[in-house]
Amino acid sequence: MTRVLVVEDDPQLVRALVINMQVRRYGVDAAPDGATALRLAAMRRPDVVILDLGLPDMDGVDVLKAVRGWSRVPVLVLSARRASEEKVAALDAGADDYITKPFSMDELMARLRAAVRRVEETPLAPETMLVETEEFTVDLLAKKVVRGRHDVRLTPTEWHLLEILITNPGRLVTQKYLLQEVWGVSRSTKSNYLRVYMAQLRRKLEADPSHPRYLITEPGMGYRFEG
Repeated sequence: MTRVLVVEDDPQLVRALVINMQVRRYGVDAAPDGATALRLAAMRRPDVVILDLGLPDMDGVDVLKAVRGWSRVPVLVLSARRASEEKVAALDAGADDYITKPFSMDELMARLRAAVRRVEETPLAPETMLVETEEFTVDLLAKKVVRGRHDVRLTPTEWHLLEILITNPGRLVTQKYLLQEVWGVSRSTKSNYLRVYMAQLRRKLEADPSHPRYLITEPGMGYRFEG
């Protein structure tokens, strides 16, 4: 059973989320504040976290950063904060998705299913297990990236994007395909997600992120990996 940790201080919303998830056969734990969330995350090891940013004891971004210190569990931010800088801050801190309130329960469940799919094991051909460049090495079997003898910490979303591009070397991977595979949506309005995450990957992997050598943008079409 997939286990979800809901971090939210609104009891009515928590009740609605718990009911909807249990009907869909998810196991659910709920935390009304950041401290409880961190304790439950360590104890229960959820498969996905749904995180509100406006918590009574600490900012949700601080909870996210604390979780990212030891876990790559997918984190879906659920917040009333709509400003683009708030969204970017959460994504930069390691969030895998950002959903603004009010929201459609069906859309949230679709995002949740997409998050679960992203962390499922996918069999890979032996010849694609290790990819080496002059800047970094990617071990697809161990889900590990090394640059300059140091491990590079990637969020699950960053990893999934990199995995798709690296297993299609030299090929254009369209924005639509990436959105469908990584977020479970294909609406063009979500292309800003790709820009944010690709920028993060370049900062972590490229020698000169503003002039990438490996993670190439094809304007208006998509991205490709050049090994």
